[in-house]
Amino acid sequence: MLLHARPPRYRPPPAAPSPPPAQAADPVDAGCAVVFEDNGHKLVEKKMNASELLAAISGYDGLVVRSGVKVSAEIIKAGAPRLKVIGRAGAGTDNIDTKAASNHGVIVVNTPGGNTAAAAELTLSLIMSLARSIPQACAALKGGAWDRKRFAGGMELRGKTVGIVGLGQIGRDLARRCAALEMPTIGYDPVLTREAAAEAGITLMSLEQLWASADIITVHTPLNDHTRNLLCAATFAKCKRGVLIINAARGGVVHEGDLLLALNSGQVGGAALDVYETEPPGAASAALIAHPAVICTPHLGASTEEAQRKVAAEIAQQMSDIFAGKNFVGVVNGPHIALASRPAMVPYVRLLEALGR
Repeated sequence: MLLHARPPRYRPPPAAPSPPPAQAADPVDAGCAVVFEDNGHKLVEKKMNASELLAAISGYDGLVVRSGVKVSAEIIKAGAPRLKVIGRAGAGTDNIDTKAASNHGVIVVNTPGGNTAAAAELTLSLIMSLARSIPQACAALKGGAWDRKRFAGGMELRGKTVGIVGLGQIGRDLARRCAALEMPTIGYDPVLTREAAAEAGITLMSLEQLWASADIITVHTPLNDHTRNLLCAATFAKCKRGVLIINAARGGVVHEGDLLLALNSGQVGGAALDVYETEPPGAASAALIAHPAVICTPHLGASTEEAQRKVAAEIAQQMSDIFAGKNFVGVVNGPHIALASRPAMVPYVRLLEALGR
């Protein structure tokens, strides 16, 4: 009987699962795709608006964005359950609905260190340009006017106190650069210790003390319910008359209407803006941008070749590591998620999952 038994039917081995693909909905440096490929993943690069992303998101395990695309709760819901990771190639994640991501089990990661030098250097450039009216003087000379007297009232920076609101990596890096110009730095941060601030040469104090003490105020905070309109009419009234205001962080942290009024009254002596409440800025920002005491740039904080290469490569590696379950660097909505993958914790995690079900 064994001789006449039907031979077993050949079954080919199951195909290896395809690596998780990711979608880049904002332009990113070419190094992003290279790092993904080195880790066995494919990156599909196509600039998309919100409606296009909503239609395509369900086909991807990962999403890479910069600041151009708003990743709404609707988009995240459409991507779940396949969507696993949203990577922000940069620091700020206010264009991503992190609460919705958490509700749908989607990890959000960012790369806060990749653009630190670029953002700090731009901020210092804005401070120096504002103190000496360099853009205005340049424009006047290009327009044919030799008007030294008009721009003779510049301000020396040595000895001027810089108030830094938000002492993350960028704020602390800026303080080190200010120290080289012999500028005392004071700062506010709700979580940084006095010891950590002191290491960067910053005197930590309350916001009320900072408003009253600073000659120059620069903000380096995310935009959230606590920081929206942080600098407004009430704030400016507490500042030194003629204070300089710098915002290279997030539009909306400074109330644009109140800033314009303070400039017109002379309470604020000048402002330098790299970010705006609406980007590109609309008609509501036109008078502020046109004000002679305002210098402005089109959101260039991280726009250096070096920074773009760094954040593109870093976000690709971070997302690839998460796909592999081996590292969870830069997680915004679950900073302790890496603990769950430790061997000693796995049984407890499985128990909690079972209880949750």
